Amino acid sequence: MKIKNYMEDVVIHLLFNIVKDMEDICKCEKCLSDIAAIALNRLTPHYVVSEKGEVYSKVLNMSIQFEADVTTTIMEAIDIVSKNPRH
Repeated sequence: MKIKNYMEDVVIHLLFNIVKDMEDICKCEKCLSDIAAIALNRLTPHYVVSEKGEVYSKVLNMSIQFEADVTTTIMEAIDIVSKNPRH
C-alpha cells in the first residue's frame, strides 16, 4: 500500500517559487528543509492512496484560498528559520 501526503508536493512547489526572488534569506538545503518541515507541521495533511485521490487533491490545490493559506504558512516558516538558522 502506498500512502502519500500530497501537501508535501504543494509546499515544495510553492516554497521554491517564493524563495527564488528573495535575496535576503539562506537557500541552503538545510534551511529550505527546515522551512518545509515547519510549514508541513502547521498545515493539514492531504493524504492520497490512489490516482483518483491525487487528482482530487490537485483540483483542491487550484483554490485561491488554499494557495493563499499555504503561502502564508510558508512565509511564517521562512521568518522563523531566517531568525534561527541551524546551518
